[in-house]
Amino acid sequence: MFRSPVALRWLIGLLLSSTGLLSVSTAHAKDPELLRLRALAATCAQCHGTDGRAVEGEALVRLAGLPEDYILSQLMAFRSGERKATIMHQITKGYSQEQLEALAKYFAALK
Repeated sequence: MFRSPVALRWLIGLLLSSTGLLSVSTAHAKDPELLRLRALAATCAQCHGTDGRAVEGEALVRLAGLPEDYILSQLMAFRSGERKATIMHQITKGYSQEQLEALAKYFAALK
């Protein structure tokens, strides 16, 4: 079937990488809630950095490690208009109360 060693090595590599991807998928499938939460938190990364770790010296706030109640109170203040912002008041209105609570808990747990 395979006339060249290159084609055989390619097939073996493909099979090995496929089983690796399968095990990664299985690991994520074991905790779909964590995967959902990480995907939700990833929407904050554009401005606040990966996992809420904003670049030092930038104007945007680091979220990772802030107290959960502080994060949630600020998100709610953005949503109500109590705290002024350029865009956060619009963004927070797109999330449910449960999602905002989950985000606050997620970022507070990061160190």
